[in-house]
Amino acid sequence: MAVKKIGDSKKVIRAVRSKKDLKSIPKAVKNPVISSKGVGKILLDVEKEMEKVVVGQKAIVRGILRAVLCGGHVLVEGVPGVAKTLIVKAMARVMGCDMKRIQFTVDLLPTDITGIMSYSPDRGFEMIKGPVFTNFILADEINRAPPKTQSALLEAMQEESVTIARKTYELPKPFFVMATENPLEVSGVYSLPEAQIDRFLFKLLIKYPKIEEESSILSKNTTIRDFEDYGLQPLLSPQIIIDLQRRVKQVFTSDTIRDYIVRIVSETRDKGFELSKYISYGASPRASIALYIASKAEALMSGRNFVTPADVQKVVYPVLRHRIILNYEAEAEGISSDKVIKHILTKVNAP
Repeated sequence: MAVKKIGDSKKVIRAVRSKKDLKSIPKAVKNPVISSKGVGKILLDVEKEMEKVVVGQKAIVRGILRAVLCGGHVLVEGVPGVAKTLIVKAMARVMGCDMKRIQFTVDLLPTDITGIMSYSPDRGFEMIKGPVFTNFILADEINRAPPKTQSALLEAMQEESVTIARKTYELPKPFFVMATENPLEVSGVYSLPEAQIDRFLFKLLIKYPKIEEESSILSKNTTIRDFEDYGLQPLLSPQIIIDLQRRVKQVFTSDTIRDYIVRIVSETRDKGFELSKYISYGASPRASIALYIASKAEALMSGRNFVTPADVQKVVYPVLRHRIILNYEAEAEGISSDKVIKHILTKVNAP
């Protein structure tokens, strides 16, 4: 059965509001339309501001913005030279946040990320903070560092704090990590274990730009223009982002949508469907939680305070593609996680 497309507003209301659901909606969110001066407009302005410096890659920009609203982190896979660094640098500027880049190498130490406790005769013990103490981090080529170093950052992502000399330090809020991987590299890399990959809310795939986009890149690239020349304006602030993250949690999700999310994720663990023979391990309940909060963020970015099946369908690929572990048979036959997800969406009926 084909995936149901949700377009007409009346169909949207019917999809998310059965009589039972309608009674359970709080009075504060019964109007599904957010004013043009509201959150949806603010987030749309952020995306438009990013277009001053980033050519194309709208899905990536939207995915990163969505992850920030969820309080999650992003793993990005793409070849060198497709604007990964530029995107996160511009996003930090538009959001009014600080940003640092960590280049992961084989000799990078955990203390190079978190910081160290230093001693001098004049001042005694002094904590020297590492680059992790910022709002936005670009962890470039994270799979080039050994597992112990990777774990230092992944622990900070999970706990939003680091421990130095037996003392715990809270990290700035909001705290967002965009880690990158180069799919072309096979030697001198340390693949992230599945348990650690699962910590990332999304996995985004950056592709080559279109021909017309690449032509525009030639006149906008930072080799002939300084970053400051683009005139990016900070439209948000750390406190506004924190408030928006709270707002995401308040987006209404009906019982039928929650059931839809659970059925999609549980299907990855079902051995009875056509492509299940290619799956070693399906997605865990953490994937259901990720899909749940990501759908809320997508709804808010679309100017609504309730989730529709279309919101779930838009975010299901970045949420699940790194959580479905395929076997060697899938690799041999060219079966990707995205193909499995597409098949699941056709099998699981939308409400």
